[in-house]
Amino acid sequence: MSQKNETLVLGLAFLITVGILGGGYWWFTNKNNSTNPNITNNNTNNNTNNTTEPNNNNSSSSFPIPINVARGTTIKLDGSTSMVQINQALKNAFEMQFPGTRINTQAGGTTTGIDNLIAGNVDIAAISRPLTPQETQQGLISIAVTQDAIALVVGTNNPFRKGLTQTQIIDIFTGKITNWSELGGTNAPIRVINRPIVSGTYQAFQELVLRGGVFGNGANFTQMTQDATTPILQALGNDGISYATYAQVADQQTVRNVAVDGLTPEASNYPYQRTLSYVYKEPANDGVKAFLGFVSSPKGQDTITNIK
Repeated sequence: MSQKNETLVLGLAFLITVGILGGGYWWFTNKNNSTNPNITNNNTNNNTNNTTEPNNNNSSSSFPIPINVARGTTIKLDGSTSMVQINQALKNAFEMQFPGTRINTQAGGTTTGIDNLIAGNVDIAAISRPLTPQETQQGLISIAVTQDAIALVVGTNNPFRKGLTQTQIIDIFTGKITNWSELGGTNAPIRVINRPIVSGTYQAFQELVLRGGVFGNGANFTQMTQDATTPILQALGNDGISYATYAQVADQQTVRNVAVDGLTPEASNYPYQRTLSYVYKEPANDGVKAFLGFVSSPKGQDTITNIK
């Protein structure tokens, strides 16, 4: 073999050897990277775990959707009259899906429901206002159920056919405006039909509508002793005004809703909206977990939506 050819062969051999070694190094490096998590992946996993928020006693939470509920399970529920229809609909749907269970519902008002829950007399309280700090300190936790509007109502035969501004509503319910003529109506006293103090709707109205103000207590004010909507509507007559959860008056034939700043309760930007919730006390028993899990399920939410 000539010296020239020998040099060419040696050069080619060197290039092939370098190629083999380089390819082996690339394969070995990528194999290690594919089988061992790198620092970036570990940090991503750690960050995901660290973003899990701890349970907050005044925030909404939920339980798993129940698959089976033991026969004989009984759940006692008391609270807001604003949630009577919701309670009944969920009771029927829950008992139908889980035969042998029973939901006992009462409606003594938000405060009564909370008091009974704290005392251990019921398992769940239905509320139409937020929990207070004092209530959450006693281990109470709220779970949002649905949004609700507080409607202003007058009797169908009331001559006043106009809407009201938020300022006018404050003045009516704090006792500054006492005659319909001050609102452009007929010369007749305004009778304010008010709910009892234990009512969650009373408390929500005071914060949301009166902006923390105090209800009036003049001669034109009548405060009901029972937190029930039907007696209030019956008491309106031709000169009364009151308020109620919209779901309870939407289809009533004896009352009319009064627009607020030109908006009726169906409007998405209606000013008097609130959250209706269920409350339980830690630790929740199995029946409470099952019912509240059902409430948050698609079937539970459909049940609530179909009420409206």
